Amino acid sequence: MKTSSMMVILTAALALFVACDKETDDGNPISDILNLPATPYNYTAINLPAHLTTNALLGPGQNAAVNNDNTPASNPTTNEGATLGRVLFYDKKLSANGTVSCASCHKQEQAFSDNARLSLGFSGGTTRRHSMSLVNARWYGRGRFFWDERAATLEAQVLMPFQDPVEMGMTLDEVVRAVQAQSFYPELFKDAFGTPDITEQRISRALAQFVRSIVSVESKYDTGRQGVSAPTNNFANFSASENNGKRLFFLPVSAGGGGCVGCHSTEAFINPDNGTTNNGLDAASTTDLGVFEAINNPAFLGAFKVPSLKNIELSAPYMHDGRFNTLEEVIEHYNSGVQNHPNLSNALKNGAGQPIRLNLTAQQKTDLVNFLKTLTDQQLTNDVKFSNPFK
Repeated sequence: MKTSSMMVILTAALALFVACDKETDDGNPISDILNLPATPYNYTAINLPAHLTTNALLGPGQNAAVNNDNTPASNPTTNEGATLGRVLFYDKKLSANGTVSCASCHKQEQAFSDNARLSLGFSGGTTRRHSMSLVNARWYGRGRFFWDERAATLEAQVLMPFQDPVEMGMTLDEVVRAVQAQSFYPELFKDAFGTPDITEQRISRALAQFVRSIVSVESKYDTGRQGVSAPTNNFANFSASENNGKRLFFLPVSAGGGGCVGCHSTEAFINPDNGTTNNGLDAASTTDLGVFEAINNPAFLGAFKVPSLKNIELSAPYMHDGRFNTLEEVIEHYNSGVQNHPNLSNALKNGAGQPIRLNLTAQQKTDLVNFLKTLTDQQLTNDVKFSNPFK
């Protein structure tokens, strides 16, 4: 046998030994329960393309995605911490009857969103709003979470679904006890934080680390963007329709575009500076008051957080209430359906203060949809390090 082949076999055997050597606190191999590698997956050294680290866009609200990183100094992401967060994210025992996990409403194949308009909670009840995609949550500079931004940080947000009477139906003390009751967790907490102590704060920190690691860098857009100096240039790997849709997306209305980048800003396609916005879904806010419910300021009435458009093709239905089933419906809303809400975003108003009507042709609407599909990152939705670790 060749020396190189022997080394491969020995390396594999050693990796298997290391994996099996990790034990639960009752002496059984962790590998009996969890599908985790001997060496943690890499969650930290993400190969960020230049268009996420430097800014080539003009206008307000435009900067490099990395300038909006909401990772606090007190909770940097580590491979071990994100690994623990992944296990917690998929653990159904952290709900009142053991039927629901965070991943039940944030499915990897759906861009960590839900294909249902409203998600099902542990007892069959439905959530009030559609489950927002978690992709690129790290690049939301305001650092607030949920559609209404009621969570001041991601560390606060990740604990709230556990306590929601519809979603998971637990108290935080019950969550801590449910984690403590499972024999594989002490070793994972020790790897992540140095000691096996299981606390509410550590659960929060690990989950936040995992969510922040869900960053999209492998879409067709990312590939094409690396070959040009500006996003408005034609991409060599795009069709004519995709390039035209990209032009419509980035150019302002005054220049014949759709001005979409005004709200889905930066090349992470999120809205870090302008924050929440009213996009004219309704003429008045009655049952759902949006951010106003969390931040009692009339300027926030009917305003909602703007999530990233990365993997938007996979995260239907759309909007905070899931009212649109297709991207075509979304484009038609901005083309002809924007309502004159009192807090309507200025980006959606014309010079007379009325909702803009883009009057796009059928081909232009198709082009925009085709461009949005170039933001799909199948690597992210198939990457094992973000998948269910439970056997």
